[in-house]
Amino acid sequence: MIDAAAQGRTGPAAGPIAPAERDARVDLIGLTREQIAASLSALGEDRALAMRANQIWHWLYHRGVTSFEAMSTLSKALRVKLAEGARISRPEIVRAQVSVDGTRKWLLRFADGELAETVYIPDADPEAGRGTLCVSSQVGCTLTCKFCHTGTQRLVRNLTPAEIVGQVLVARDELGEWPSPTEGRLLSNIVMMGMGEPLYNFENVSTALKIVMDNEGIALSRRRITLSTAGVVPMIERCGAELGVSLAISLHAVTDAVRNEIVPLNKKYPIAELMAACRAYPGLNNARRITFEYVMLKDVNDSPADARALVKLIRGIPAKVNLIPFNPWPGSPYERSTPEAIKAFSEIVFAAGYASPVRTPRGEDIMAACGQLKSDSIKQKAADRLRAAEAAAH
Repeated sequence: MIDAAAQGRTGPAAGPIAPAERDARVDLIGLTREQIAASLSALGEDRALAMRANQIWHWLYHRGVTSFEAMSTLSKALRVKLAEGARISRPEIVRAQVSVDGTRKWLLRFADGELAETVYIPDADPEAGRGTLCVSSQVGCTLTCKFCHTGTQRLVRNLTPAEIVGQVLVARDELGEWPSPTEGRLLSNIVMMGMGEPLYNFENVSTALKIVMDNEGIALSRRRITLSTAGVVPMIERCGAELGVSLAISLHAVTDAVRNEIVPLNKKYPIAELMAACRAYPGLNNARRITFEYVMLKDVNDSPADARALVKLIRGIPAKVNLIPFNPWPGSPYERSTPEAIKAFSEIVFAAGYASPVRTPRGEDIMAACGQLKSDSIKQKAADRLRAAEAAAH
């Protein structure tokens, strides 16, 4: 493991930012084109607002610039006006780590001092020259899945569109991937599988992903984006209809009794309701399959009987099954299934006609593997936040 803290990349201790230190200028990252145009109007610009907004969009998301001075297609007067009344945000990298397998993890701090993690996973084949960014949607998590480290951290708050898009911008900064390439991308895929439940922050996630998919900016195809949910049933149809991204379901059990225990959300939306929502997912076909994620927990959900029940459960759904060897974390109550149990499970699912690859754990040495993400942010009472902010101001 290479820890960038040793290279001077670790910022000061996290904590609330005093109000006097916060930048009151409008943040253009995370805004729609229409909102950028409205911001220009608010700054006193009254000509060709749509065109100016398109130019700014190009600089933000195609060129990846971090200063208005670099926006050479804008007049100098407008660049000065923008610098005075607007800003281009980036989350601050508090800690950067690199795994022995090339996986990179960044602990990011947002403007209010809260923290979240994002992970870049390069393709296992170094010659492929591509990779996947695992993006967080919340600080902490709404849910309390028992096998997931993030689930031990209570929800602090939802991330904003700027903070979600900002993770992509930071990754591309670090990968040196500007201007936005059309081919040979190092950041070729995005999975909403980081900290948090995306469908409990759908409005902000939707806004952010629409920015990422916009053809005149980052321009990542919806086919290259996967949203993972533990099963927020009422939002699944809307996700497919509005975003059209690939869907992944964190299933992990084949009976309500077991799933109630390890994925408590199942008590609200049981397996039968979840499967019905999957079957009705807009655009579902053999070319656009649902991925069922299944973490392999020793003596919990890994028997041949479980495998056969899983096949029966997903029958008729265009799908594949990702088998995920459990990634341990300090204090975790579970063990990873044996290689023999995982192999036998996979063979049963595969024999039924479903692809069932076993995910190779990546970034375990830096706690960047599936289910291992967590930050030190904690939910504070409003009075405690105010006292901390006042103390920081003096």
